[in-house]
Amino acid sequence: MTTIKLHNTKTRTKEDFVPINPDDVRMYVCGPTVYDRAHIGNARPVIVFDVLYRLLREVYGADHVTYVRNFTDVDDKINARAAETGRSIGNITAETTQWFLDDMAAVAALQPSIRGEAHQKAMPRATAYIAEMIAMTEDLIAKGHAYAAEGHVLFRVRSYEKYGALSGRSVDDMIAGARVEVAPYKEDPMDFVLWKPSDADTPGWDSPWGKGRPGWHIECSAMAEALLGSEFDIHGGGNDLQFPHHENEIAQSTCAGHGFARYWMHNEMLQVEGKKMSKSLGNFFTVRDLLDQGVPGEVIRFVMLSTHYRKPMDWTEKKRAEAEKTLRKWYEQVAKASSGAVPQTVVDLLADDLNTHGALTEMRRLSSAGDADSLRSAMIVVGLLDAGVPNWAAILGIDLSAQEAWFNAVREAAMQSKDFTEVDRIKTALLELGIEVQMSKAGVKLTAPSGFDVARLQGVL
Repeated sequence: MTTIKLHNTKTRTKEDFVPINPDDVRMYVCGPTVYDRAHIGNARPVIVFDVLYRLLREVYGADHVTYVRNFTDVDDKINARAAETGRSIGNITAETTQWFLDDMAAVAALQPSIRGEAHQKAMPRATAYIAEMIAMTEDLIAKGHAYAAEGHVLFRVRSYEKYGALSGRSVDDMIAGARVEVAPYKEDPMDFVLWKPSDADTPGWDSPWGKGRPGWHIECSAMAEALLGSEFDIHGGGNDLQFPHHENEIAQSTCAGHGFARYWMHNEMLQVEGKKMSKSLGNFFTVRDLLDQGVPGEVIRFVMLSTHYRKPMDWTEKKRAEAEKTLRKWYEQVAKASSGAVPQTVVDLLADDLNTHGALTEMRRLSSAGDADSLRSAMIVVGLLDAGVPNWAAILGIDLSAQEAWFNAVREAAMQSKDFTEVDRIKTALLELGIEVQMSKAGVKLTAPSGFDVARLQGVL
């Protein structure tokens, strides 16, 4: 069996992955807070851990892998959006949850599942696990790791000696270097909220501390324990969650008596054209923005996979164009190929801490060698050729066969007259429109970018 090596944030080393139970490999990944569209950066952890999910299924079998990814549907951002729009919280979270599922399906992300079976529990909503959060909070109070104060319940950070081990920070350094909420009911500035009171305008549930709602961190601990057990294999997310979210999860789960996750994995952040994505810079866009502009989901996925998950990823127009060109070539190659075993070279590269860049390089070699069957199988394992994705064939481009025939006739006439003025004019005009023009003895081949409007060729051809 292939040995998978993963970089464990907890130990800061690349380790052999040894599952607790090879018949039920378990992974939890922090999901979105559902109040708006997923931006392009939100797609990176989804794609990264989707590749890991596919690799685990390839190595251990689809029926032996459980993957859970949550939805945070109780949060102050959601409350603010409801107050801003006048819409109900339930309406907002239902709509944005479906948006997320649709957009992630478009980038070929498989839905999480429990031992190979699609199940709603594999995508838990926080609001369905309030009872479990309250129970864990009560347990932490009973063990002296949490305390109630003025309708709040707070975790006593200094009761957990290893707090800060994941992020490599000491508690005193955190207080000095971070903005923490100062409140009179806190014993220590670093103590964080497990439960907080709700007013008439915010959602709330009955609890031993009055009507209220959970803090952010307790939800993942409670859901992971309920669905994966007190100890499971992998916990993943973006490195922006490493502190405080994941640090707090470890503290509260460990103090509640759970082993929690053995391997912690974090992907780096995303930039756009070398700059941090922000609305003020005008370089902020969502996955849906790209899809609506005609960028196929597989192109988005390819660009993401071209950079190792632990390195900062830079989304550029150049990378998008190159990804589309490469995928178009590959799709043409594998159109009539057969799927078989995934090439071991590709599996080994993915098993080396998800070396997706190396895997794509090996797939380029397979393409150059004309090994269409192996290329097809490799594309499937990294999610670039899913039968369930309806738009992949569209990357083959717009049908320009009629325009090609006309241009070939013009070119043949020019070859007879030796006057290539019109041919050069047409070629220049096509290139300016983004049309790729390939000329050979066999004739002219035109390839349009995805989403190209053929009407733009009027007056050119």
